[in-house]
Amino acid sequence: MENKVVLKRRSEGIAVILLNRPEAANALSVEMLNGLYDALMECRYDREIRAVIITGAGEKAFCAGADLKERAGMNPVDVRKTVSLIRQTINGIELLPQPVIAAVNGVALGGGTELALACDIRIAAETATFGLTETSLGIIPGAGGTQRLPRLIGKGRAKELIFTARRVKAAEASEIGLVEYIVAPDQLMDKALAVAGQIAANGPLAVAQAKFAIDHGYDVKLHTGLAIEQTAYEVTIPSKDRLEGLQAFKEKRKPVYTGE
Repeated sequence: MENKVVLKRRSEGIAVILLNRPEAANALSVEMLNGLYDALMECRYDREIRAVIITGAGEKAFCAGADLKERAGMNPVDVRKTVSLIRQTINGIELLPQPVIAAVNGVALGGGTELALACDIRIAAETATFGLTETSLGIIPGAGGTQRLPRLIGKGRAKELIFTARRVKAAEASEIGLVEYIVAPDQLMDKALAVAGQIAANGPLAVAQAKFAIDHGYDVKLHTGLAIEQTAYEVTIPSKDRLEGLQAFKEKRKPVYTGE
């Protein structure tokens, strides 16, 4: 039996997490959620991994959200447990110290869009489609969609998309700030790997602290955010990487960072 989630490590410090249920549009079954959470934890504690890419198997779907066929057979207690697992797993993406790139290769609906929202950078194929469609099923986004989408694209646009359950194509997603890049489908992974490579070439401790400062300082008052930034900067001062960066600049060579 094939693994529902495949973690591939690359020599340049990049990990690729593949959602591997193309026959089910990479829908988030309980088995897949457990596999995804395990893959995230492997990345979290592997100091060799400096950037993570999440993408879907096949050409049609990034992730179609929750496995509704599986959900239909659950009692209310199991539904609550599964939604909690989805929330925990998607939160785990955002909480990784490494930057995470969503390489959205096709349909991303419901939990699939929420998964992409939890990533730091979103790159979409021109054929991608996004949508928080839960209200059309009599529920609401339950894995961060009502919170992350308005923070990314603004409250009014987020409300319109969630209330109407409207789907948006990649071009519109780019226009409203939902994605950072759109590319041809056959260029998607090349672009994702290129961006991940640029990230991985920088000081991993510095990148992690920059992510921490941005994420924790975004929703607070400016003076609090500046204090968070100062605290994060202080972490880098005694590091070997800071000294290596200065030495490499002086010697006009590429730095060799170790994350120490």
